[in-house]
This record gives sequence, structure tokens and C-alpha cells, in this order.
Amino acid sequence: MAEGETHGVEGSADLCPLCCLTTASAFVRVRGRDYFSCDTCGLVHLARTQRLSPEREVAHYHTHQNSPDDHRYRAFLSQLAAPLSARLPLGAVGLDFGSGPGPTLSVMLAEHGFHTQNYDPFFSPDSLLLERAYDFVSCSETVEHFFNPGDEFRRFNRMLRPGGWLGIMTAVLRADEDFTTWHYPRDPTHVVFYRPQSLEWIAGRYGWTLERPHVNVALFQQRAP
Repeated sequence: MAEGETHGVEGSADLCPLCCLTTASAFVRVRGRDYFSCDTCGLVHLARTQRLSPEREVAHYHTHQNSPDDHRYRAFLSQLAAPLSARLPLGAVGLDFGSGPGPTLSVMLAEHGFHTQNYDPFFSPDSLLLERAYDFVSCSETVEHFFNPGDEFRRFNRMLRPGGWLGIMTAVLRADEDFTTWHYPRDPTHVVFYRPQSLEWIAGRYGWTLERPHVNVALFQQRAP
């Protein structure tokens, strides 16, 4: 089935969880899971009724074997860590949002001289960290797990100091990608998928600048006053 076909999708529409402005249309059914696509911001999302329970979600995360000692994992994260570090001022303080069971990106950023706290709703759930302001927020392989991405990006906007940076890494759904054979939806914890226009919509919504140093990396900057 080619991208855009909707045969077998249960339900014809679902409110977009990113822009919350448009009712997303039935997009495609893949391996028994139903996806919807938003014409306003381009986000593709899994039907809400088909998301994993918190127990099954965290059980899947426990299968990850990420560690600061894994050189291949470090090389993967450097796609975000290197360009983000290059843009940060000396002494910048930040938060790694979605640090997972084996925090590594925060270690790498600290090695560049940037003190970085870890937050994860399952593994480092210190909600007080979300009430602070930061020079940067990093978010690697996390935004695709957001049930309500609109709420999370509003949170990031509040957390960033003027001129601050939000660095995210996620596989972006390109126009030439066949969603039915794409590897990214195979992970059952991946529930939202961003097109390039989704990243542009986010930048426009908050007045951020957007840079794309890598096909799957987006660097947003909060405007300085």
C-alpha cells in the first residue's frame, strides 16, 4: 500500500495533537495500527485508542541497552550533540528531556563544558526540573513518543531563556518515504511522526528560528528580546 492510501483505517478523523487546530484525516493502516495526517502542520499520529499503556511503554524502554560507554551510541548522539554544542555560549546550562534509562547525551554535553540535568517521566521524574529556565533543552529520540506534542512544545517554549536553544533528533518523514515500509513506526512506542513542514510549523508557532544541520536533527532558537 502506498503512502496516502487509507484502506481499513478505523475512523475518518482525529484531532491533531500538535497544532490542535485541525481534525487530521485518516492516512493509512499499517500492521493493524491506524494513522492520521494533519493538513495544517503535517504531523502523522497514531490513533489515540491504540497507544500502549504506561506499563507496556516503560517495559519496552527497559529493553534499550544505551550507555555512555557505547561508542556507537555516542557516535549516533553526536549528530545532535556536536551542532548543538557549537552554538551554545560558554557556561550554558541545560536539560536533557527524555534521558531514558541510560543517560548519555547529558554526559556528552557535560564533556563539552555544559552542565546538563536529566529529566525523564519514567526514569528521572523530577518535575521540579520542568519549572526552571535553561539556556538549552536537548531532546534526542523522544519527541516521537509524545502523546500530546503541542503541550510539550509549549512547555519547551516556557523553559527556554531568551536566545536559548532546543535541539531535537527524530527520524523525519520525507516526501519520498513510504510510510508502510518505513522502519520508524515499527517501534510500538513511536506515536507521532514529523514531516519537514511540521518542524517549520513549530518554529513559526513560537517565533523560533530553525536550522537543520542533519536530516534528522532540528535546532530551534528562542528569539532574544
